Amino acid sequence: METQTNLSQKISFTKEVKNYHPEILTDGALTFLEALQDRFNERRSVLLRNRECQQQLFDLGTYPSFPENTKEIRNSEWSAAPIPEDLQDRRVEITGPVDRKMVINALNSGAKTFMADFEDSNAPLWENCLQGQKNLMDAVNKTISFYNPKKEKTYQLKEKIATLIVRPRGLHLNEKHLLIKDEEMSASLFDFALYLFHNNEQLKENGSGAYYYLPKLEHFTEAIWWNDVIDFSEEYLGMEQGSVKVTVLVETITASFQLDEIIYALKDHIVGLNCGRWDYIFSYIKKLRNHKDFVVPDRAQVTMTSPFMDAYSKLVIQRCHKRNILAIGGMAAQVPIKEDEERNAIAFAKVKADKEREVQNGHDGTWVAHPGLVKLALQVFDKEMSTPNQMHVKRNDIKITEEDLLAIPQGTITEKGIRENINVGIHYIATWLGGNGAVALYNLMEDAATAEISRTQIWQWLKNEVKLENGLQLNASMFHILFEDELKTIENQAGKSLFESKNYQNAIQIFYELVTAGEFEEFLTTKAYKYL
Repeated sequence: METQTNLSQKISFTKEVKNYHPEILTDGALTFLEALQDRFNERRSVLLRNRECQQQLFDLGTYPSFPENTKEIRNSEWSAAPIPEDLQDRRVEITGPVDRKMVINALNSGAKTFMADFEDSNAPLWENCLQGQKNLMDAVNKTISFYNPKKEKTYQLKEKIATLIVRPRGLHLNEKHLLIKDEEMSASLFDFALYLFHNNEQLKENGSGAYYYLPKLEHFTEAIWWNDVIDFSEEYLGMEQGSVKVTVLVETITASFQLDEIIYALKDHIVGLNCGRWDYIFSYIKKLRNHKDFVVPDRAQVTMTSPFMDAYSKLVIQRCHKRNILAIGGMAAQVPIKEDEERNAIAFAKVKADKEREVQNGHDGTWVAHPGLVKLALQVFDKEMSTPNQMHVKRNDIKITEEDLLAIPQGTITEKGIRENINVGIHYIATWLGGNGAVALYNLMEDAATAEISRTQIWQWLKNEVKLENGLQLNASMFHILFEDELKTIENQAGKSLFESKNYQNAIQIFYELVTAGEFEEFLTTKAYKYL
């Protein structure tokens, strides 16, 4: 291990680190990171162990339920703190990784907010994460620019830009390159702290604030942990208490049973919940994977019109609006198809219908993955929502039960679905290993969440030896034949040289091990991170 001489003896870097990024990892920033890790990392470890205990209960046959001991929180009258002015109208949000060009284009896109993502659409290479922090600092200071020599074009910020929101990595992830007391740093604390340390004063001067998206919470105790992290950070940095604001992604099946509890835990900081639909489907399959006869059909057949997804979306709206916070809808993953007007029109019609459903249900905003979809989503919300948000739409007309949230989606499992999962999963992992976490495949923007669905479905289908739509039964022998055949397709698509590269060969190995393992791996990114 190599250590910088001006650091605390507790802090060191792994030998892979060649650039210490002293403009980001200043003495002050590192001291802040150390303080957070010392104070909160052991509690994080306990929370992760609690997830394992909860999974053991599910494996024994239990289902998620509304907690009995927090009924008072759900039934009593209370509200979250007021929402800042620049977060009142979030009708269209664009998301994407923290690379320099993306940051500029997203802020200039016409969307109301931009979620700069250190998590699912970012491959967490050391350089990606540290350069990402630099890009956000430059964006907050409004000095960011990017020159593309191929196009001979310079990208700079417009006068009017989107409000910036940052998503740190989830609680389960470590930043393996930075060690504190010879222990890997929490990636959540690393991403959260560096952005706050370097930008909170300038953000305040800009008339904004430090705003975050918190990912993959599975229990309200994790929201309590985040609340304590935020309170400590505000005090440490001399900030006004309650000035950090967060939106929580509801992207686990367990979280949807604890919406009021999560809001309550963060009530001084929370401004909204978001329906992270792809991770939610992944979590739904993952958490209930060992239940007898619990099988989910092809990914393409599971949409927001599936009863369990519709119930979850409406419950988020109802609980948010009761507590006077925003309910943000899900992602339109479509990418414009420039070379085919007819197929592009079909894709845009799907996006339009999806966004109309969200705004008519009462959502206050929605997500898009590509700047080319911002205008369409804005048109839908502008037509249906004349106010900055719809918090006045309380949705007291609905009652969502535990059974509604758990209803198994109907549909079929097909050979085409198996092949698509193999194809998308391997292409995505290979690209992720190459340092790119947001990948356009088959005119959809794929990130880690969609790759998780791909590999989890195959694992589940193999375990249950499901019957396919064509009457054949999926078993290990059949899967091996389909897998080897699909590898030929992948080789043709990638080209022989790229297919034989280390990243593709590692991706093939990782994917195969994940889907054939006896014990399910909780996150593919934790397994794949070792290869970065």
